Amino acid sequence: MKRSYLQMILSFFGFALIGLYSGAFGVLLPDMSSYYGVDKSVIGLIFVTSSIGYFISALFSSIVLERLGMRLFLVIGAITFLLGALTLGIKPAFSIVLVTRLFMGLGVAMIEMGLNAHVVAQSRHSSQLNTLHAFYGAGALFGPLVAAFLLTTIWGWSSVFFLWTLLSIPFLLGVALTFRAEPPRVASVEVENKKTGNTWIAALKLPIVWLLCLFLLLYVGVEVSVGNWTYSFLVEGRHQPITLSSWIVSGYWLGMTLGRFTLSQLAQRLRISDVCLLYICIIVVALCAISIWWLPFDSVAAIGFCIIGYCLGPIYPTTVALTPNLVPGRIVTSAIGFLVSISIFGTSVFPGIAGILAQYLGIWSLLPYNLALTLLMLLCWWILFRVPIIRTNA
Repeated sequence: MKRSYLQMILSFFGFALIGLYSGAFGVLLPDMSSYYGVDKSVIGLIFVTSSIGYFISALFSSIVLERLGMRLFLVIGAITFLLGALTLGIKPAFSIVLVTRLFMGLGVAMIEMGLNAHVVAQSRHSSQLNTLHAFYGAGALFGPLVAAFLLTTIWGWSSVFFLWTLLSIPFLLGVALTFRAEPPRVASVEVENKKTGNTWIAALKLPIVWLLCLFLLLYVGVEVSVGNWTYSFLVEGRHQPITLSSWIVSGYWLGMTLGRFTLSQLAQRLRISDVCLLYICIIVVALCAISIWWLPFDSVAAIGFCIIGYCLGPIYPTTVALTPNLVPGRIVTSAIGFLVSISIFGTSVFPGIAGILAQYLGIWSLLPYNLALTLLMLLCWWILFRVPIIRTNA
């Protein structure tokens, strides 16, 4: 088999692995909280430390990748993830859990950004990128089911981390043996960087870049809060069985995966613009949150969370795809890098607040809280395309 095929297979496997990791973690929260004797507001700190590690890695990964090369960069990321999963599996003290999650955030970011850079450098990168992120969705889809199954066994929640450790081994060996030492090369980006100088500062001077950051920050907050706290909401708030709750969480991730595959193409066939598509998606998410909140039926929750995932699916990639139309061409790369880095804080800040609200107000607060975030997203999107001063310098 050609080296390029093996590299692509490993890329898909790597994204499925981090998707499995992200999707399963919400199912583990109640058992981890009980084991360590901490409440929801404290257990929410694991999102904070993880996103700090991710943010640090995202901010400097392009420089590190250029210095280390693709093979060593991915090997370090895989080793960091493997050792982090192994450490969590042996049930260390909670303070060590927080530190470990920080390093796992570093590892996940290195894997994700390295594989993205590798695929972008390919000739058919557009379709391959869609497939790559679909494998993340597939991992996130099966993550809650695998975690729920292992929770019902004698091994308990720590066995999930040992599973991640085992799955990390073939990925580590694969990238060490098949990826080349040099960093990926994209000719057009290299030429642009040589001509533009410090494009980061230029990007930070644009109000529209900051508003895009706020929009994606809110989006990531909704996505991660719903993905990680829905299980607790269903089991503790609605008293649903563990298996049914895990299936509903998987339905949420399935909806997100399908949304990324189909909604953009459907909008093109119906001649709906990307801007209008996101208006529709955000409004439907808000309506579904209201429906689940006010109609406490299992069927409503199952369908509602699936539709929420489906409508959230295209928001992030569509926003990134629209960015070149909103900022000068010479700073597109820097602007997108800044968007990704800042949006990572949404994985810690907003799920952490959700945990605090769940602790002091009750887990029922998950839906009105995410409804408020969704309405703020709608306001940001309206300002982006309706307030001229925001786009003056674009």
